[in-house]
Amino acid sequence: MSARSARSALRRRLAPLRRDVEVARERDPAARSLAEILLCYPGLHAIWLHRVAHAMYLRRMRLPARLLSQASRFLTGIEIHPGATIGQGLFIDHGMGVVIGETTEIGEDVTIYQGVTLGGTGKQTGKRHPTVGDGVIVGTGARVLGPVAIGEGAKVGAGAIVIKDVPPNSTVVGNPGRTVVRDGQRVEAPRREPDIEHTRLPDPVAEAMACLVRRLTELEREVAELRAGRTPPERPTTDADGDCLPTAQEEIAHILGLNGGAGI
Repeated sequence: MSARSARSALRRRLAPLRRDVEVARERDPAARSLAEILLCYPGLHAIWLHRVAHAMYLRRMRLPARLLSQASRFLTGIEIHPGATIGQGLFIDHGMGVVIGETTEIGEDVTIYQGVTLGGTGKQTGKRHPTVGDGVIVGTGARVLGPVAIGEGAKVGAGAIVIKDVPPNSTVVGNPGRTVVRDGQRVEAPRREPDIEHTRLPDPVAEAMACLVRRLTELEREVAELRAGRTPPERPTTDADGDCLPTAQEEIAHILGLNGGAGI
C-alpha cells in the first residue's frame, strides 16, 4: 500500500470521529473548545467506545464486546448494547441514564438527552427495540419502547412514553405518547442542523382544557340569557366555508389525537 492510499484510508476511518466532535460543537452552546469536548463529554466517549464494541460484536466476539460496553457504562453512565446500530452524527447530551437496546437502529444526526430509554418489551427475540430515523430529537426522560419506528425529523417530548409508530416531522408528547399535528402540515426539519428547542412543544392536555373552559363559558352565557327571560343568540353550526363546526367531543378528540367516537 502506497503512502497516499494509506493516508486516504486513515482519513476515511477518522471521518466519523471528526463528525462526532463537530456535532457536539454544533448542538451544545457550552462546548467552548476541542479539548473540552474530547475530555469532558461522556456522550462522545460512549459513542466511540460503542463503535469499538459494535465492531467486535459483528465479528462474533460477543463476550468481549459486552465487557467493553459494561466498562463504558461504568465510565460514562450511558448503556449502549454492542448490537445496536448507530449512524453518524449522534449527539448524546449529558447522557446519564441513557439506555439503548440491542436491536435499536439509530439514523444520522439524532439528538438524545439524559435519561432516555430506547428499550424493548416482553421476552420475544428478534427485532424488539425502536428504529429512530434521521434528524430525530428525543427529549429528557423519554421512553421509546418496542419495535416502533420514529419517523425522520420527529420530536419526542421530555417524559413522553412512546409505544406506537411516530410519523415523520411530527411531535409526540405525554403518556402515552400522542402525535401533535400543526395545521395538518408537515414541518420540515433540516437534517444537519436539527432544531434542539425540544422544550417548546405543544401541550394537547392544556389545549383540551382550554377548549372545555371555552365551551363552558358559552353554556354559562346561554343559561344566563334564559334565566333573564331572553332567547340566547343562536350558536353558529358552520364556519365561513360552510363546513360543519365540530362538537366539543370531536374538537377535544382532534386535539388529543383520539378517535372521536371512542367515548373520550
